[in-house]
Amino acid sequence: MANRFLDIFKEVQNHAVAAGAIVVVLMLLIPVPGILLDLLMIANIALAVIILLTVMYTPKSSDFSSFPRVILFATLYGLGLNVASTRLILTSASSYSYANFPGNMLKAFSSIVTGDSLANPSTRGLVIGMVIFLILIIIQAIVITKGAGRVSEVAARFALDSMNTKMFAVDSELQSGAITDEQAREKKRAIQKESDFYSAMDGSSKFVSGNVKAGIFITVIDVVAGIITGMVIKNAQGQTLDFSTALNTYSRLTIGDGLLGQLPSLLLSFATGLLVTGSNTEETMGTQLKDEFTRSGYVYIITGITLALMSLIPNFPWYLLLPIGGLFVFMGWRRVRTEKTAAVKKAEAEQAAKEQKQTGGRAEDVSPVVPLDALSLELGYALIPLVEKEKGAELLERVTRIRRETALDLGLVVPPIRITDNMALEPNEYSFKIRGIEAGRSKVKVGCYMCMKTGPVLEEIKGEPTVDPAFGVPAIWVGEDMRQQAENAGYAVVDPPTIIATHLTEIIRAHAAEILDRLAVSKILDEIRKTNPVVVDEVLATGKEAHGQGKYTYGEIEKVLQGLLREQVSIRNIEAILETLANFSFVQHNTWFLIEKVREALGLQICLQYTDQNHKLSVMQLSQSAAQKILDHQVIPADGGQPFVAFDPVDGRKWISAVSGALSTLKSMNYIPIVLAAAEVRALVKNSVDREMPGTVVLSINEVMAAGRNVQLEILGEINV
Repeated sequence: MANRFLDIFKEVQNHAVAAGAIVVVLMLLIPVPGILLDLLMIANIALAVIILLTVMYTPKSSDFSSFPRVILFATLYGLGLNVASTRLILTSASSYSYANFPGNMLKAFSSIVTGDSLANPSTRGLVIGMVIFLILIIIQAIVITKGAGRVSEVAARFALDSMNTKMFAVDSELQSGAITDEQAREKKRAIQKESDFYSAMDGSSKFVSGNVKAGIFITVIDVVAGIITGMVIKNAQGQTLDFSTALNTYSRLTIGDGLLGQLPSLLLSFATGLLVTGSNTEETMGTQLKDEFTRSGYVYIITGITLALMSLIPNFPWYLLLPIGGLFVFMGWRRVRTEKTAAVKKAEAEQAAKEQKQTGGRAEDVSPVVPLDALSLELGYALIPLVEKEKGAELLERVTRIRRETALDLGLVVPPIRITDNMALEPNEYSFKIRGIEAGRSKVKVGCYMCMKTGPVLEEIKGEPTVDPAFGVPAIWVGEDMRQQAENAGYAVVDPPTIIATHLTEIIRAHAAEILDRLAVSKILDEIRKTNPVVVDEVLATGKEAHGQGKYTYGEIEKVLQGLLREQVSIRNIEAILETLANFSFVQHNTWFLIEKVREALGLQICLQYTDQNHKLSVMQLSQSAAQKILDHQVIPADGGQPFVAFDPVDGRKWISAVSGALSTLKSMNYIPIVLAAAEVRALVKNSVDREMPGTVVLSINEVMAAGRNVQLEILGEINV
């Protein structure tokens, strides 16, 4: 029974607005009895009060998104009541005495304004009522409604003008990696919602101002038409009213009707003004006022003293000013005492924290496991302004951009980089650490610019010699006054935040395999599971599953991904990687074998990294005899570690000399140093030359074949030992 009642209530609730619209239309067409009109007028006042209180308890203006439509409905509802009450006044006022008129709400409001009793109305009360009614109209029309309309217009203009800028800012945050795609969509929806709200408010404020003007016209029409009706048309007793009686009767009822209609309209105007002048905070108006009016107790002390001094002025009501002033002084004194107590407690807490930090704290406060920051950037004190928000926080913006670009380039989501100051560093020095181990360190000069020769220059610029920390290129430091001259001369000019950001980017790329951990692998697989759960279930071993089921552990998948990142192969195409692992899951679980198979599956992606604009790949090919010699000297560790080449010293020197000479030929021709080898020895070749010639690219023939006709292979020579 209770569920049935709830279902009926929900149905009624869903159709209540539609029913209300029909009621408004009917009030415009059908005469409304006095008792029903009283109920509808009471409902109108209640609706206006509810709207006003809802506005006051709404933190952000745009959260009340239905307000423009509510205003339209409430305005039309009020106008409908005006039409119904006008019909009742014109049709019934001449047939009843003022005291017996069927509209009780009209009579009640009329008597409140005029100050007369229903049985003994007076001309003086009529004049007072007219004056008060006109004053209320002027207050609403000129002060509240006009001000709210102007604020709505300005707010709508600024909301529309700033929408594109806000959208662009969200896109920038998304591209920099500061927010996710879902967060970006949510922010854009909020911006669009705010813009739509203020645009609608600009129009709805016209409804409110129009309602005030309509109230004035309706009042004038009611008085004039009422006098004419009372004097010309006979009532139910077959009589007409004289001018004085008609004026007194219809004017009083019209004043009551006008006030009854303008009171809800005044509340709506007030609510509109509050809403459009509200701020976009998450606090309600009461909380904001409490916080802002209790910031200092001295405000109330000075106010109380001022009132007390005013009590000394002759003819001023000292018996009111003096006690009220004393009350304000007492309130201010209480507030000042509370502020001092809070300040003392805060100072004691800070001192206790400082002492605890100096003494190392209590033993129970120290965790048995002190985690290291995955990535951290430590700055000397002279570099702190680069991360201060008050000064632009250029470095913070660039760091978030690095994370976004690395995710797009390598498919690796870089953990948040913790930025701290380190007094042990020199003022202009910075240090980048991976899990507490330093991966790079350098110096920059704040306020200066690093200039590098990336080609011929028109003139030599003098400056302090230095070296670019990211690429080891010779450079010079110049001041702000030399920046434009250096740019005009053809130098590449970069500022300190760019230098640090570029250095961090290169460090992250070089240590991408170290940054990737099992937690990151787990997050990657969880994300892929949302769109392609089949491939994840086929690859990932869960529970008590073993290799017999042809699945891999997180550790095995981590090693494969690390092997790819170690040679700058993007893992962004993770689905293709997982599918390849699934294809060989029942064949082999050797990490190095799987890495080579995944590389072959990504052959086109890998080869396109090193081709020119014509998709031509220029390489030095390893001879068959050299490949065989490497296989003959291959050593496979018993613990399953990475195989390596164990040349004797003489053969080792010959091998490095042969590769170095071939790659020097490529560099002299402005080609990337690339060695093409058989798939069986590719990893061995890379491993053997990496220490002596870091950055050497080694591709397998199978990878080039996987690229197909998309890549044109050009063999410039052969490497022989």
